Amino acid sequence: MSNIEKLLEQNKVWAKSMTERDPDFFKRLSDQQNPDYLWIGCSDSRVPANQIIDLPPGEVFVHRNVANLIHYNDMNALSVIQYAVDVLKVEHIMIVGHYGCGGVRAAITGGDNGMVDYWLHSLRELYNLHHAELKDLPLDEQVDRMCELNARSQVQNLARTKILQRAWERGQNLQIHGWVYGLSDGRVNNLECTISGLSQVPNLYRVDRLTPVAGSKE
Repeated sequence: MSNIEKLLEQNKVWAKSMTERDPDFFKRLSDQQNPDYLWIGCSDSRVPANQIIDLPPGEVFVHRNVANLIHYNDMNALSVIQYAVDVLKVEHIMIVGHYGCGGVRAAITGGDNGMVDYWLHSLRELYNLHHAELKDLPLDEQVDRMCELNARSQVQNLARTKILQRAWERGQNLQIHGWVYGLSDGRVNNLECTISGLSQVPNLYRVDRLTPVAGSKE
């Protein structure tokens, strides 16, 4: 049996076992998608969103990329975010890094890593910004600290998008959280950097500052 055939066989076994345990499982799953959570995480295969927070399929909307980055020109990520916010009406967005992230390490150590170097450019800029406080740490500690700084930075980036700000303007209950997952112990570190409203976004990045004042000539 080839590797692919083995996966297909495992799928049959899994589907049968789920139906035996809960005959209506797949019917409920196919009827609707109504998650409260959007998980934006790293593509690393060791960081499965549903399992980490112990929720079944259908409860978490997921987007993953190398080093869990939010780029303002990434139509893939922005489309996922807009659908989650405007259509699914999620109430929580978790941006989740993980300690020992290979993408973060590549951004720190440099070298020629191919196309991913373009993707990691903003992460290198973040490292350069914090270089003075990190440079004397062992490399592994630099990587782990950068994983935290990166998650915090992406929370800020997401809060500065029109998608989130328009949702807050219309009174939508929506929070962005920054987490880092530990591969060695399975625990999530809450970075306590939650943003839950437009008032927490710096004025320079707020869309409402550009809205003409009522009665003005603009």
